[in-house]
This record gives sequence, structure tokens and C-alpha cells, in this order.
Amino acid sequence: MQILPVVFLVLAVALVFFFFALYLRLFKIDNPVADVYERETVSLSYPRRRFPMTKKDILPIILITVIYGAVAFYGLGDKQAPESFCHFSEKGRYVIIELPEETPISRVMYYSGLYTGNYFLQYSLDGEGYTDESTMEQKYSDIFKWNEAKLNTANKPAKYIRIIADDTLEMGELALYDANGNRISPKILKYDAGCAPLFDEQYMVPEVMTYMNSAYFDEIYHARTAYENIREIKPYENTHPPLGKLIISVGIRRFGLNPFGWRFMGTLFGVLMLPFFYIFIKNLFGSTAISTCGTLLFAFDFMHFVQTRIATIDTYGVFFIILMYWFMYRYITAPRDDPYMKKRQETVPLFLSGLFFGIGAACKWTAVYAGAGLAVIWLLFRIIRGRELILTGHGEEHKKELIANIFQCVIFFVIIPAIIYYASYYPYGKAEGMSGFKMYFDKDYAKLVLDNQVSMFKYHEGVHASHPYSSRWYQWIVDGRPILYFLRSLPNNMKSAFGAFLNPLICWGGLLAIFAMGWKTIKFRDGKAFFILLGYLSQLIPWMFITRITFEYHYFPCLIFLVIAICHVFNSFRLRDQKWETKVYGATALCMLLFAVFYPVLTGVPVPRAYSDLLAWIPGAWPF
Repeated sequence: MQILPVVFLVLAVALVFFFFALYLRLFKIDNPVADVYERETVSLSYPRRRFPMTKKDILPIILITVIYGAVAFYGLGDKQAPESFCHFSEKGRYVIIELPEETPISRVMYYSGLYTGNYFLQYSLDGEGYTDESTMEQKYSDIFKWNEAKLNTANKPAKYIRIIADDTLEMGELALYDANGNRISPKILKYDAGCAPLFDEQYMVPEVMTYMNSAYFDEIYHARTAYENIREIKPYENTHPPLGKLIISVGIRRFGLNPFGWRFMGTLFGVLMLPFFYIFIKNLFGSTAISTCGTLLFAFDFMHFVQTRIATIDTYGVFFIILMYWFMYRYITAPRDDPYMKKRQETVPLFLSGLFFGIGAACKWTAVYAGAGLAVIWLLFRIIRGRELILTGHGEEHKKELIANIFQCVIFFVIIPAIIYYASYYPYGKAEGMSGFKMYFDKDYAKLVLDNQVSMFKYHEGVHASHPYSSRWYQWIVDGRPILYFLRSLPNNMKSAFGAFLNPLICWGGLLAIFAMGWKTIKFRDGKAFFILLGYLSQLIPWMFITRITFEYHYFPCLIFLVIAICHVFNSFRLRDQKWETKVYGATALCMLLFAVFYPVLTGVPVPRAYSDLLAWIPGAWPF
């Protein structure tokens, strides 16, 4: 069986290279119609032609969005979890539980709420003398999870159980099992001040902890922080800007503190990416077929699917990067002949690009990298635009236009984003007792925001600890080291596991498409190819110089430009190959087929271990 992944790898790579060999052949054959068309629409001076949406685009957008939404929300997570917590308000608080009769205790499960520390589990036969039986941990990695106590003595009889907290802690539910594995129905005999019942949601107790009923990976940080924001508690996790966690909290407020609730907004944003992505591709290439295929590739790519279904903040950064680049493209392609249309169609897209840059930066700093790409695109556009105006005798107009445009960019890309970023820290202020609009003018609030920037920078600069699933940028570009999010061995040699990585055909094909964008830029002065290339490099190059520990999911923003680069290649087939449908539709269908094949390791659906191992196309690099 071990030879099969290698065969798969060789065949897939060969197929990708064969596709691009056909692509290069397209340009060896004279095609005056295609040459004229491309010169009119992709000149490096700036693409003047922007393709509008039409009625025939409505159906593909609706179908893709609805179908993907159904797939994404299916099996997202349990819609209920313990929400009435036992509050141990300080060290030494306790609860005493009386069992119906003297019973051997074989197993103890508990659901962890906020805070970290330990509980001391003690047994007694008479309610007077208690013996320490085990320590029940509530580590930061155990938050919002079902945990199982490691009992020091199996099946030891008890009539009374006492649980003492060694710090401020919250426990959502407790489940006790007798020697036969049956759940016991005890009653709380006594509890210290601040503790609530522990047995009011027993119907929620699962057999085992899974990703469906518990937090996994960085949800222990981001879902927790979202909940802390709701309760106006000082956030435990402060290594990223606040806005992404505030968005997560919307789902918790609506659906409750449960896996579905804290994953809802990320999945919704993953769905909402698709119509915007479709319109972006349509504006670029003008083809309903290419837009449909490109959106399908993006929607059902493994990284997009997995990463938007986990309650982390990366989804929001990617969503706003799509919007900021789309509106920047609309800015540089705005008609500039009619003064009225020029003012409206230039100013509005530029403002929206800056607005979404600000919102994205307030979610995660990766949006700042994207902003650097936007700055380069804007600068090159202004240089080429200025040269064009000067050569046509409009030097004075160029001077006025440039000054006005710089002023706009300062407002749209500096002042407005700074205000958004600064304002997003309001939950930090509320946790410190500040309130109302006046908090933004409080020097303590300003210091709080500034101190957090210093703290974040020092944190990310100093994250050098090893991690079994870490990877570097040169591994991302070839899917060399996926990141494992969940793994559980099951009876009968079954396994439940999933992680984040790109569809290999999109990853490898997209990388070759990026090289094609460089070639098209240099040889044909292709402005669209250059636009795509700059977007990709702005997301990848910073990671080449970052020495902190990194993971495959940091490549997620690059997926946007990998797929658009593939669409550019598809468009060349459409313009230059009479049988382009077979190649473009075939490549899209093959990627969709791979999604179905890899679905179990994208969702955790239990499968035989042999099947999961079969999907490990790079021996030794697959962490599942």
C-alpha cells in the first residue's frame, strides 16, 4: 500500500506539467484575434476594460454558494454544550456530591469552562474523612472541552465526592460512572459560595471527546476570547487584533456557547467569499465559464473548506483581502474620460479598498502584508498613468490628480484603518471598566492599545518553540507539510482525523500558474498577470524572512491568487484553443473529484486507517 501514494504523486505532478506544456504551446501559434484582445484588456499600462456581470452569471453564483454552504455547514459541530457553569470563585472553593449508595467509581468526565488550574477529586465513605484520589487538570488547552480524569485508583468505592479548586475556575458539567460503566445520578449535598449545580445538563454528556462536541486547535484561544469579550472579561489571548474574535462572538451570541456557535461566523464568511470571488474573476476575464470554474476551485479547495470551518481568525483576513484587491482592481480599471464617472468610479472603489484593508488589519496582521501589495500596485499605476498624461500634454492635470489621489490614500489607507483598528479594542476597554464613546479619548485606553501592539510584536518575534506540525514557506508551496488539527484512533483499525492543506492539483498547478504570470508579465507586458503576481508575492515574501514558528494555514491568503492565476491560464485556453472546454472543465472536475476523495481527512469522518494512509502522497511528511 505504501507505493500507491508515490504513484499518485508522480501521476498528479505529471498531469500538472502536461497541462502547462499544452499552455505554453498556445503561444507558439499565431492568433491575431487573441493577441489583439489581450493587448486591449491586459496592457501593463493598466487594464482599461472591466467586464461587467450579466444575467447569465446569476444562476452559477446562486448554485455554487448554496451547494457549498450546505456542504460546509453539514457536520460543523454540536449545537449544544454545557452553558450553566459551576463557578469556583477563588482557591479553596469546593462542592460535595452525595451518591445514591456506596459505589465504585470507574470513570469521571467533566466539561471545562474558563480559566486554568486544577481540581482535587476526593472520595469519602462517611462524609467526614476524604482521601485524595486524583488531580483533574483544566489547562489552557482543555478549555471548552470534554475531559476525562486520570483516576489514581480504579473502581474505588465512594459515597461522597468532594471537588476542590486550586484557583478561580469554571466547570460546566460532571459525569460519574460506576464499575459497569453506567452513569450515576448523584445529588449535590453541599457547595461553597459561588458554585452552581453540575448535573443539570447530563443529556449533553458524550461518550468521548471529539471535534464535534469540543474545541480543537486554536479554538481554545479564539473561541475563548470571543466568549470573554461577551462577558467583558480581560482576554486571555491578546496576540492578534480583536476584531476577528468579535466577529466569532456574534455566532456565540446567536447560537450559544457550543461548537456550532463559535464556528458559525467563520463558515458563513467562507460561504460569503464565493459570490465576491466570482465577480472578481468575471471583472478580470469576462467569462462566465472561467468565473464558474475558478469559484468552484476556490470553494472546494481543501484549505478554504477546512480553515473556514474552524473558529480562528484567518478566515476574516482572507475575506477582506479578496475585497480590498477586488476594489483596487476596480479603481485601476475605472473609466477616466467622463469627469463625473471618473470621480465616482475612482473614489468609491479606492475608499472601499482602504476600508476593507482597515477591517482586515483589525482582524489579523496578514492583511497588512496584502496592503503592501496594494501600495505597490497603486504606485505603479500612478507612475504609468502620470507618464501617459504627460506624454499627451496633460502634465498639469497629472499634477493635480496625483496630489488629490495621495490625499485620498492618506485618508482611505491610513486614517480610516487606524480609526477602525483603534476602535476595535473596545472590549479590552470594557474589561478594564471603561464605557461609552468617551473611552476612546481616555489616555488609559490609548496606552492599553499601544501596549498590546508592543506585546503582540514581542510575542510573534519570540515564538520559536518546536511543534510537530510546523512548516516553512518552501513546504507550503508544494503541500509538503499539512497541519494536523484533530486525530483520534477508533476501534477496528478506524481513524478520525483532519487537517489543513491545499488541494494538491491547485497547489502545484497554481504554483506553475504563478510562474506563468511572471513569464506573461515580462514577455507580454500583461498587466493582469502582474496584478495577480504582486498579490501572491505580497502574501508569501514576508514569511520568507519570518523566523518564528509557522504553519501551513499561513499560506491560506495565497490561495486567492493561486486560483486567480489558474483562471488566467484557463482564459488563455479559452482565447487560443478551440477545444478549451475539455481542458478547463476537465481540470476543474478533477479537482472536485479530489475533494470527494479527500473528504474524510477534511472533516474527520471515520475511515479505515489504510484509506487515510493511502492519501499521504509524500511519505514521511504526512502528519496524520
